[in-house]
Amino acid sequence: MSKAHDENLERIHGSRKRAGGTSWEDPLGSPSQLVSQEVPSGVDRRAFLMRSALIGATAVLTGRPVSAQQRADRLQQTPPTPQLSPNLYVVKEEKGPVMTTLDEFYKVGPGPSSSHTIGPMRITYDFYQRCTKLPTDQLAKATALKVNLFGSLSATGKGHGTERASLAGLVGKEPATVDPAFLNDLRDHPDQSFPVKLGPKTIDVTLKDVVFDAVDGNFPHPNTMTVKLMAGNTVLLEQEYYSVGGGFIEWKGYTPPKKNPPKYPYSTMEQLRQHAEQNNLSIPQVILANEMAVPGRTEDEVYAFIDKISGAMVAIVKTGLNAPEGVLPGPIKLQSKAGIVYKRARDDQFESDRGIGMLAAFALAGSEENARGHLVVTAPTGGSAGVLPSLVYGLGEGGRKLPPEKIRQGMLAAAAIGYLCKHNATLSAAEGGCQAEIGVASAMAAALIAAAYDASPRIIENAAESALEHHLGMTCDPVAGYVQVPCIERCAFGAVKAWTAWAIASNEIESRHRVDLDATITAMAETAKDMNSKYKETSKAGLALSVTLC
Repeated sequence: MSKAHDENLERIHGSRKRAGGTSWEDPLGSPSQLVSQEVPSGVDRRAFLMRSALIGATAVLTGRPVSAQQRADRLQQTPPTPQLSPNLYVVKEEKGPVMTTLDEFYKVGPGPSSSHTIGPMRITYDFYQRCTKLPTDQLAKATALKVNLFGSLSATGKGHGTERASLAGLVGKEPATVDPAFLNDLRDHPDQSFPVKLGPKTIDVTLKDVVFDAVDGNFPHPNTMTVKLMAGNTVLLEQEYYSVGGGFIEWKGYTPPKKNPPKYPYSTMEQLRQHAEQNNLSIPQVILANEMAVPGRTEDEVYAFIDKISGAMVAIVKTGLNAPEGVLPGPIKLQSKAGIVYKRARDDQFESDRGIGMLAAFALAGSEENARGHLVVTAPTGGSAGVLPSLVYGLGEGGRKLPPEKIRQGMLAAAAIGYLCKHNATLSAAEGGCQAEIGVASAMAAALIAAAYDASPRIIENAAESALEHHLGMTCDPVAGYVQVPCIERCAFGAVKAWTAWAIASNEIESRHRVDLDATITAMAETAKDMNSKYKETSKAGLALSVTLC
């Protein structure tokens, strides 16, 4: 292997290095006694000191003295939060205006996770395409295709079907068109072998070619993976990839596609709102202008795509509501309940309870489809795939009967909120916890409702802010690594919170809303940085640890 290849593997598997030490007063010792401690690499110094103080305070309250060495040992048991590489485009793009477009943001693909299923499938399909372009003489030497999963992809990949999605991409299947039955059959018959034709050579691949590698390491992103084309022990082609959330992918040396400048450049909600107010436009009209300018599309083309995505969302909810009752895939043995909740809610004697119950059922339906591994829409992720569709269906044919043009306006406003969260924080649960998935989805849904009812830019912002604010700090702790507990019900709560946020924002005096959306997105980003890594889609803590499967 090449020296560069060896260095790359060493970095991927690299051990954590410790930074220089700091010291503070030991609250259990004399005031003058200083205890020197090292702050682990990647750990925020302030958060580290606060944890130390908390341990000391707990010892005082319980009457159980904790020595300096014991406290240091406990602190070292807390894994540092991985830091994103500054070379990632998802980090670099924060410095310019929002350039994300609808077709990048709303993606169709198999559940249960945009970052653990759709992203890896897109990655291996990309690598498959690269391999087909190699010279014939190189392909003639090929003997194997290998995938290595790292970080969060390795920690919870089994529950997310990451290995099956990765294999599907290798054999030439794309997320938007793959038949979920293919992935189900692969789950039920894991020993299958598939021929992959690369030029003159045919290579057989199996699930054994997808390796769950190191969980802990100094990775550029928590969702890192490598794909290799091998000739015996020689690497013919290798690429390091990152599934950065919402189905978005990057790779080492990634260069973003060329785009036109937006008509109304913005990187904050304040700037977006100013464009609307100063030009006497609605938020959806500003976003529509950018959706036409950046990729060079017509208004009809933009609306056609929105109709396609909203139509897919409606179909997903309907399928989930009409699915036969049964146990969802996986070891949790979770019983589906969208259909029964819908039927009972529909018969509720109280109108308000009926509305809440039916909205929750719509969200459960979409999320259960995700858990089954069926096709869903990232809005913004697979794990939150029940939230926005529940409102699209509830406002449209499943409830309020709003016309398609109102749903279009809502989808544009929802995208704007999602763009801002991606731009200034994250959509990845492996990076930011569930606040980045359900929280963002709820904020998007609140904006959708507001825009569909022709609310002012300020009310749209207030509704989105409230929904996001009340998800801050939400951890990602999927039981057994499956996107079921607590994920499915969280979609229902996210949908109901979105409606609550809209109800408050549309009835309060809009100028008196105290917190702006930009401040809340910043709070989410900072919370993500401080959140312990074991609460970020690793299934090492929270419900994933406290719930015992029998």
